[in-house]
Amino acid sequence: MSLEGVDDGFAVTGPLDQLMNWARKNSLWPMPLGLSCCAIEMMSTIGPRFDISRFGAEVARFSPRQSDVMIVAGTLTWKMAHVARRIYDQMLEPKYAIAMGACSSSMGVFNNYAIVPADKFMPVDVHVPGCPPRPEALMHGIIQLRSMVQQDPSLGW
Repeated sequence: MSLEGVDDGFAVTGPLDQLMNWARKNSLWPMPLGLSCCAIEMMSTIGPRFDISRFGAEVARFSPRQSDVMIVAGTLTWKMAHVARRIYDQMLEPKYAIAMGACSSSMGVFNNYAIVPADKFMPVDVHVPGCPPRPEALMHGIIQLRSMVQQDPSLGW
């Protein structure tokens, strides 16, 4: 059985790094680190209304060895920063990070001695603004990360 207009030797060819980046961008598995109110908005993106499975990011893994992108959602304190960095270090390469919310991006409204922005202790690839950001904003951040992975995965921090 053969298809019309398609030879028997049909194959997709291209540079190996571009094919690998295409596969990576379509299978980003997030490691959710929900710390406060932003975590509720992050959880709703997996639901049927927003459905981030369209972008290949529906498999939320709570194991750093099985995840590609860490989503830091919420207020980070100095005590929690060491734990978040350890989880980030346990992730396999290539790994990416999204800082979700004003608190994890720029300390937000709680600008005091105990709060730290995420990019002070780990490389952050995408910042999602808002307090708390809507699920659409997180989806936009995931789309930005996908385009960054497709073009050049070494871009970022």
